Amino acid sequence: MSNSSVPAAVLPVDPLAPRKTSEAMLRGARLRCPSCGEGPLYGSYLKVADTCTSCGEELHHHRADDAPAYFTITIVGHIVIGGVLVLERMYAPETWVHMVLWLPLTLLLSLALLPVIKGALVGLQWAFRMHGFGGAEDTPEPEPMAAGDSASVNAGGPR
Repeated sequence: MSNSSVPAAVLPVDPLAPRKTSEAMLRGARLRCPSCGEGPLYGSYLKVADTCTSCGEELHHHRADDAPAYFTITIVGHIVIGGVLVLERMYAPETWVHMVLWLPLTLLLSLALLPVIKGALVGLQWAFRMHGFGGAEDTPEPEPMAAGDSASVNAGGPR
């Protein structure tokens, strides 16, 4: 029996096969599993699901931390500040007009972009096999040396 008649799901998958970064990030940005693109990435608004309901990929490893918020602030800030400057130069409206336009837009853009950006970063981590997505846990960082430990490093004496 040839491999062509065997369904793709039965064929063994190389655990170290390269993963397409752009595809994984786009899947994450669409709020889908970076591995299969089918299952939902989130269990709630920003809570990444522990595992994909479609393919079973473990997603709890991610370490997005504050990066999605920083990227969101940067993007929204450029859009809003650019808009404020253009509107001010063209029409010079009253301050209340700016408040009515830009405060809600800032809030809505931030809430809309945050899950998309976080999803893309989870996809990036999955594609690069970061933080346990490669099947192996991250190696712990070495403990910093205490102040008294420098004597053992310099045991050879002055040079």
